Amino acid sequence: MTDGTERYTQEIKVVQSEIASLRSELRRFIECANRQHVDTALNGLRKEYAGVFVEQQLSDADQRLQERMIRECPMRERCYAAFCEFLKSSAEHIKDGEVSEAVIQSYRDRLAAMRKGGKLESCSTCFAETNRLFEKQIELMRSLGIYRSSQQASSSIADLSDEILVRDILEPLANRHRFRIVQSLAAGTQTFSDLSKLTGLRGGNLLFHLKKLQDAGMILQRHERGDYIITEKGYKTLKGIGTLQP
Repeated sequence: MTDGTERYTQEIKVVQSEIASLRSELRRFIECANRQHVDTALNGLRKEYAGVFVEQQLSDADQRLQERMIRECPMRERCYAAFCEFLKSSAEHIKDGEVSEAVIQSYRDRLAAMRKGGKLESCSTCFAETNRLFEKQIELMRSLGIYRSSQQASSSIADLSDEILVRDILEPLANRHRFRIVQSLAAGTQTFSDLSKLTGLRGGNLLFHLKKLQDAGMILQRHERGDYIITEKGYKTLKGIGTLQP
């Protein structure tokens, strides 16, 4: 009887081990499938809507420069044209399948050289705004998975900025509606109507949460009224959270 019990116990342990192994394999399969989904969706998004992204970036840049550049400056029109040309040139790289660190650095150097030529006290205001717009382009490139800096690859926990970490990663997903949105987009593209049914939110309430996630670079919209898709950043963040689950 004892031998039978021990044999039964051993069989149970073997079954449990096999189940655990199957779960692990299934988890890897799901992660791989999601990874393929993200890659395929982002590739399609880049090819089909790269021009739209460029136009949106330039339209936003034009509006912000018009609003925030020093109006009384005698160099305003000349600098405005130079800044627009700079941002247009850098934005065109959004259409590329991959943007290297060297390309980004060349634009940083170019902007720094332009800044040295600014002799007026008010120049810092206009250059600061241009730099913010350029960084916004870079963030979009990261979200689309076409640019990854060497600093990102080698960053450690000690290098993390608490302000950026909370604002762009923790806070956007700290809300259960936003977390469910990103989670659902990891499985596939969703429409506004789909996300409304998922969250129970409508109109402006849902738009508020979607904008939070878009501003954080977690999700993208194909065009003004198009479907929503998870970004490279959103997928990696979700996957990182998944590793914390016991």
